[in-house]
Amino acid sequence: MKTVLITGASSGLGAHFARVLAAEGWQVQLAARRLDKIAELTRKIDAAGGRAEAVEMDVTDAASVAEGFANLSRAPDAVINNAGISGEGSAMEMSEEMFTSVLDTNLKGAFLVSQQAARAMKETGGVIVNIASILGLRVAGGVSAYTTSKAALIQMTKAHALEWARYGIRVNALCPGYIETPLNREFFETDAGKALIRRIPQRRLGRLSDLDAPLLMLLSDGAAYVTGCALPVDGGHLVSSL
Repeated sequence: MKTVLITGASSGLGAHFARVLAAEGWQVQLAARRLDKIAELTRKIDAAGGRAEAVEMDVTDAASVAEGFANLSRAPDAVINNAGISGEGSAMEMSEEMFTSVLDTNLKGAFLVSQQAARAMKETGGVIVNIASILGLRVAGGVSAYTTSKAALIQMTKAHALEWARYGIRVNALCPGYIETPLNREFFETDAGKALIRRIPQRRLGRLSDLDAPLLMLLSDGAAYVTGCALPVDGGHLVSSL
């Protein structure tokens, strides 16, 4: 049984990925800043016949990341760097604290976790998948810190893929487009939200399930020759006309 560590696993994409991978036979290691945030998900996965463990980890703190890895029952075969925050707001009005917080979580956090993972995988090989965004490949208004962090994350993905290929470590980025969640559903029912959907060539929002096959592909042995890739899953949004 292979093991995967998922950061930001308490909700959203992280929790979804944990359920999907547990159902596919992976042992899932759920990381979050507070153990109580992932305790219920861990119990549900175990009750459904999967195998899950919870680990306390603040991805922005190197000591916490190192301690989290040390507390794992076994070194992971794969890591999904999913922890992230949006930091919405005008660039002109955004505080230094907000900008720093977004970069610390979305970029530095992924670096610190990847660094620990690579050290653990150096002799055996492994897979790292960074959850980026199509906003790392194009921009939108009001999220300058987020787009900056995701663009840097994609470039870091390529740099790590280059450095760590010699150790049998593959590093790729999954770049979701606009995915419908309970948090954004209300917005997409507004006129502005509907207008955004019309700009997507497939004329629909993505579903969480639309990310499953791309993620499983990147983690699979069948993708052994795929590294340094930034894979958009966006209904054609990136190729839409201006």
